Amino acid sequence: MAESFNYVFTALRGRQAGRDYYVVMCPLKLIPRIFLFDEDELPPELRAQRTLNRARIPDIAHYIIENPEGYVFSSITAAIDHEVDFQPLDDSELGRNVGRLTIPMTARFLINDGQHRRAAIEEALKGRPELADETISVVFFVDQDLERSQQLFADLNKHAVRPTKSLGILYDQRDPLANLCSRLINQVDIFKGLTETEKTSISNRSTNRQSK
Repeated sequence: MAESFNYVFTALRGRQAGRDYYVVMCPLKLIPRIFLFDEDELPPELRAQRTLNRARIPDIAHYIIENPEGYVFSSITAAIDHEVDFQPLDDSELGRNVGRLTIPMTARFLINDGQHRRAAIEEALKGRPELADETISVVFFVDQDLERSQQLFADLNKHAVRPTKSLGILYDQRDPLANLCSRLINQVDIFKGLTETEKTSISNRSTNRQSK
């Protein structure tokens, strides 16, 4: 029977809003296999995600390929439309939330956050197959209800705020131009203490402006 074939992960179990969820470390090579795209032709009300913006994928894939020792990704969040089995390590306070998570291969995995990371990982592995056994954390929620999955997507994105472009430039150690700007700010007297490095605009009351 198909139900006898399973994915088995070492997992941490947590609880939010009265529901169990699980955090696993998933090999990159497994990401394209378990997260499949089949929703592109469905109307929004029958999906639990936005459609994939394929124009974003090459940039993310290039980021992985060019930084094999320095890339970093946040967790993928996904819903499972099937019951799962969690076997805790033991009955201790620590052990009861660490264990083995078994998910039938017949289950459907629906990404609520991270579909572009998933697509970029698939593309990057073609250029750097040696990264196949590295891992990304995946947060699994058990959810057999499309309405609940749609709400999960809305909740995850409702309070997400992108950092300002200025802050991204300040913290970007890989961009030569960003590094040059940072050095100028720190080494040229006229810029010291007078350059706004966090916001993209300057308030009238800000001290980070040069008077004429």
